[in-house]
Amino acid sequence: MRAPLDDGFIARLQQRFGDALDLGESMRRQHGTSEAHFAEALPDAVVFAASTEEVADCVRLCVAAGVPIVPFGAGTSIEGNALPIHGGVSIDLSRMDAILAVHAEDFDCTVQAGCRREALNTHLRDTGLFFPIDPGANATIGGMASTRASGTNAVRYGTMREAVLSLTVVTANGDVIRTATRARKSAAGYDLTRLFVGSEGTLGIITEVSLRLHPIPEQIMSAVCGFETLQGAVDTVVQSIQCGIPLARVEILDDKQMAAVNRWSNLTYPEVTTLFFEFHGSPAGVAEQVETVAALAEANGGGQFAWSNQPEERARLWKARHEAYYAAIGVRPGAVGWTTDVCVPISRLPECILATRADIDAGTVPAAILGHVGDGNFHVIFAIDPAAPYEFEEVEAINRRLVERAIAMDGTCTGEHGVGLGKQDWLVAELGDAVDVMRILKRALDPKNLMNPGKIFSL
Repeated sequence: MRAPLDDGFIARLQQRFGDALDLGESMRRQHGTSEAHFAEALPDAVVFAASTEEVADCVRLCVAAGVPIVPFGAGTSIEGNALPIHGGVSIDLSRMDAILAVHAEDFDCTVQAGCRREALNTHLRDTGLFFPIDPGANATIGGMASTRASGTNAVRYGTMREAVLSLTVVTANGDVIRTATRARKSAAGYDLTRLFVGSEGTLGIITEVSLRLHPIPEQIMSAVCGFETLQGAVDTVVQSIQCGIPLARVEILDDKQMAAVNRWSNLTYPEVTTLFFEFHGSPAGVAEQVETVAALAEANGGGQFAWSNQPEERARLWKARHEAYYAAIGVRPGAVGWTTDVCVPISRLPECILATRADIDAGTVPAAILGHVGDGNFHVIFAIDPAAPYEFEEVEAINRRLVERAIAMDGTCTGEHGVGLGKQDWLVAELGDAVDVMRILKRALDPKNLMNPGKIFSL
């Protein structure tokens, strides 16, 4: 446990940031809790930065005083990624929300790290372009880059790894660097952009992001289809991918999740394992995709498709999907959520999901399965009674077997949430000695271990 910040350091922060410095307990608590099961860990102070220069100044002050620094965006991460477990200063970038430039002719844009993804797409609407990475939460672009986020559109448009062209980063000594240009490809030295994407603020603080954009499709069609069995639903996804169908989105919600979604979002879908689809393209191309997928679904025990190409209906559908986390936890009033996010090669996906469902059914804690099955990624959402310690133990054991199963299939312990606090042991199990290379990089770039210390791995 660190000692409290000394008065001299606080005075220097106040002199530099004035009202943008908040020492109040309520604000510190907002930056020291998460939506998941991790214990709260409050920062000693919160600084609301308004520019890259202010972030750099704050970092320099903290480094000089040996004070930990934790970047904070929207607070939507669920692996404890932004919890200041060693105290220090939480640098809140939410006021850095400007859209700095849109280069429609180049299909890219540059935004400050605090820009929310929904605000960006609203701004882009009249350009005929959109930013496709959709993790569900209305996250900040900087936070999405820091955790290498993906989401419902990843099967077609990729993840933040593919979406980011360049970053502006404040390093651990307070310098400001730009990792690349807006060129679509480059062979100029080390790929520093990819080094910082997914680093969770442990190597530096992302303050600006240049992003790839995509044309808004001529035709967008959404569909919902229930299945007799979990196996049939998963097989439909795998077969669709193997047939080369360019699915834009395909999400699976098992029967438990559908029941929860119906109650939470006031819907009336059959409470069976269900696939949510979205198809993008020309009218003729979408019609062909729909015909092929419908035939595969029917052969695998799928029921009637509910189709929609109306924006309001599609928005309602995906809003229900995005609220699935809260719906699954809401089955037990006062419950705490624990969410997994393994990813496996798509050929192993049916086996992994079915074995996981059997493991859950043998336990006592309510849990639902959902996921971006088009890229082999799925989640289990457990609704835990916080007053029942044995439930945490049960869920930890189920989660351990799930991650071991995924790694044994040459999969990963985290497809999109990042490592944070919750996946550190599994990172070592997955990558072995490669984690030592990460530690070497961390020590080289952050020798005082002040940048979001304690995350991803221990030193």
